Amino acid sequence: MGEILVGTASWTDKTLLRSGWYPPEVTTAEERLRYYASCFPVVEVDSTYYALPAEETARLWAERTPPGFTFDAKAFSLLTGHPTRPAALPRDLRGEVEPGAKNLYVRDVDPAVVEQVWERFVTALLPLWEAGRFGAVLFQFPRWFPIGKGNKHYILECKRRCEPLEISVEFRNGTWMTEENRAETLDFLRSYAIPYVCVDMPQGHPCSVPPVVAATADLEIVRFHGHSDKWRSRDIYERFGYLYRPEELREWAPKLCELAEDASATHVLMNNCYRDYAQTNARQLADVLRATAACSVRPPPAAAE
Repeated sequence: MGEILVGTASWTDKTLLRSGWYPPEVTTAEERLRYYASCFPVVEVDSTYYALPAEETARLWAERTPPGFTFDAKAFSLLTGHPTRPAALPRDLRGEVEPGAKNLYVRDVDPAVVEQVWERFVTALLPLWEAGRFGAVLFQFPRWFPIGKGNKHYILECKRRCEPLEISVEFRNGTWMTEENRAETLDFLRSYAIPYVCVDMPQGHPCSVPPVVAATADLEIVRFHGHSDKWRSRDIYERFGYLYRPEELREWAPKLCELAEDASATHVLMNNCYRDYAQTNARQLADVLRATAACSVRPPPAAAE
């Protein structure tokens, strides 16, 4: 039975900072991370999706968290096939892209620039890996990334380019997890020991993927996106502003315990990031799992000195 680590997908969201979840005396970036790490054993870094991380920032994160704390990090948007603003590139690389472009895709960027993006992305996260604080790079692929030979090859390229960092994969195109393709997808990921990211999300939308729980590697990840009835809204807080009911979390407990039987570690991340919804539900879910004799839930590590 592997350990289950419960946490959230962000500790710096602006609505969280205004919610009152942090004590009044916790006001700086360092204090907030230290406080968060005293409450949860894992966090997902979402800022790495919007811009390349800085190596010094990752080093500070490692220094400000205790042994036993774990960071997952979302892959930079350009590397997952999402539209990327030129301003999100490092300043010295912006001159290498087409002037006036509103959004960039990998196909629009010189291969030498893409190579630099890969190298800088991985290098920036290495301080976390070297400190024993890193879990996996989350590649959340867009809805226009269907099952197919070419896209499977790209997943393997992502795995190779991220070494020594581990990757995980979340799909937003349902073709990967239809009944006829599900076994093929999971067998593919298992054969390369790539964690499949299980999701709880609204159904019936073009980007919906069913809540299939399956282990494909020694690390497993489950992300809770909520069930907002405004999932198609452009406002991220309308999309993710969903507070899970206790009974919904209890329904997931046996599934998470079963998943943990096949992995050394299972990261469970609440991505309903609006105010303190994610933190509230993460604590509730951790309590539910601790009350289940079949689960081993990692407690928050001791606060860093």
